[in-house]
Order: sequence, then C-alpha cells, then structure tokens
Amino acid sequence: QLQLAESGGGLVQPGGSLSLSCAASGDNVTFYAAAWFRQAPGKGREAVSCISRSGAVTNFVDSLRARFTIAKDVAKNTFDLRMSGLTPEDTAMYYCAAASDLMYGYCGDYMYEYTHWGQGTQVTVSS
Repeated sequence: QLQLAESGGGLVQPGGSLSLSCAASGDNVTFYAAAWFRQAPGKGREAVSCISRSGAVTNFVDSLRARFTIAKDVAKNTFDLRMSGLTPEDTAMYYCAAASDLMYGYCGDYMYEYTHWGQGTQVTVSS
C-alpha cells in the first residue's frame, strides 16, 4: 500500500523559493500519477500541477505556470514541487496525492481521481 509523506514546507519571505518533497513508501513512484494540491485558509483545495505515469506534466493555475515545477524522482522515490517567486497568496497547506489507475499519459485535477494522500506540509509566505 502506497503511503505519502510531504516535507519541505516552512516560512519564507516574499520572492523566496521552496522545494517540497513527497516521499513515497510501500511502492514505486513509476507506477503512479501524482498531483500537488493546495488549500489556503478559508478556501477549497485546488490542484496546482500533476504528472502522469508517462511523465507528462499538466499545470492547472496559469499564474503558477512559470513559478512552480512538478517532478518525479525515481531514484529517491519522491514527487517534488519546486516553487519560486513565492507571494503571500501562495500561503497554504500543500498536499501530494497519487493514483495508480489513471491512463498512462493522463493526470487530472479532481481530488476523487487520487486514492493516496499525504498529510500536507504548510507553506507560509510572509515578511
């Protein structure tokens, strides 16, 4: 059974960068599509970006496209999210999610598509 654990969150100043990592255990990340979601205080959970089993990447938020990068690290067995140019609007709990039953080249932005979730890591952008 795949288990996910996020790390790398914290407090960062506006304009700064963070790299989030989602460590997978119990199975190999090559068998999974994955996505990063975030939930800001008082708001719903939104999909940020996803990566399919084939490695195809989809970004769901236009304003993040140039600043956030999702990647799959097979050697480390992680799904990573690299973030730069952070603003206070990026403050949120960030969650990784994975699914093994999506089509090979597909990943989506619906929460129900993902059967495995981490507990989240908090990112706070503030001066």
